Amino acid sequence: MNWLKYAFAIEDPKDFEPSPRQRQIVDRICHEVVRRQMTTPALLALETCRPLNFVGSQLIHFFAPFISALSESDAHQQFAQFLEHRGSIEFLCQRIETLETEAGQQRAANNDRNVELETGKEE
Repeated sequence: MNWLKYAFAIEDPKDFEPSPRQRQIVDRICHEVVRRQMTTPALLALETCRPLNFVGSQLIHFFAPFISALSESDAHQQFAQFLEHRGSIEFLCQRIETLETEAGQQRAANNDRNVELETGKEE
């Protein structure tokens, strides 16, 4: 009966840690989302589709022959493997929020610098 003990075990999303290659791919995607100022729609879509992350990964695997014909990288396979884990959506959301916070601080610093330059020119 010991074999049945883990038959329906589900991994804990908090234990998920992507590989360095997966982290690089996710960072590239998250940077693009933040750069295009699509943080809110991306987070909404991710949270809405959270239960379907595994289905999405299987769709990427299904379309892999077509995707590999268009690109030379294995990034789509790495991203599909990333999405197979329960904690992947949470990781994506947290990474986007972190990058958005950093981008907001950078924009605020740039605005402060611009105001200082403008006030210096007026005097």
